[in-house]
Amino acid sequence: MGYYRGQASAVLLDSQQHGEQAELLLVEGDSAAQSVAAVRQSLRQAVLPLQGKPLNAWRASERKVAESPLYQQLAMALGLEGATAHAEGAALPTLRFARLMLLFDPDADGIHIGALVLLYLQRWLPQLLREERVWMVRPPLGAVRWTDGETGEILLQQAYAQPQLQQLRQLALEQGGLDVQQFVYRGLGSLPQQVLFEACVQPATRHAHVVRESDLRAVVDVFG
Repeated sequence: MGYYRGQASAVLLDSQQHGEQAELLLVEGDSAAQSVAAVRQSLRQAVLPLQGKPLNAWRASERKVAESPLYQQLAMALGLEGATAHAEGAALPTLRFARLMLLFDPDADGIHIGALVLLYLQRWLPQLLREERVWMVRPPLGAVRWTDGETGEILLQQAYAQPQLQQLRQLALEQGGLDVQQFVYRGLGSLPQQVLFEACVQPATRHAHVVRESDLRAVVDVFG
């Protein structure tokens, strides 16, 4: 199976406005794109689905990177001249989006895909990283739901790592919670809309951080 199968048919779900308040969310596949599009703020948030596993642009030749449908689409969406036209020393034009949000599933595939996208950006769009325009969004891995033994209130807390999921379950039991349920999400498409909106899409509440030099060093060490 080769890279990019189906990427040429991926469609940018564009925002109505562009510029300093706009952002582009890069997600895995059409299912995730449709889920995110359903809760996004369409005025200033665009969504681009990624199909399949990206090319490792850290190792690939410039020709292969320039011909990549994914990197071509990403460059076009950002308002760049080409996938490899703005390497070290080449000034960036005015971008269509102020931020690039990497929103991938919190599993091994999602981590690998995120790393490969960062390798592309580090080698071919380092200015984007230096200007702190690239953000990594951290979706919840799962959640624990229980009923308060005193008030009867149904409580739900999100977990972002397996140990946290176990800790939340134990805490609910220790506090006398009833009908304690633990579950793991199966990708962005399985997240309830409200959770997807608050944890991944809404700027004021989502779990996201600017990609730092330490993140890039770790990615290059492991995947470069």
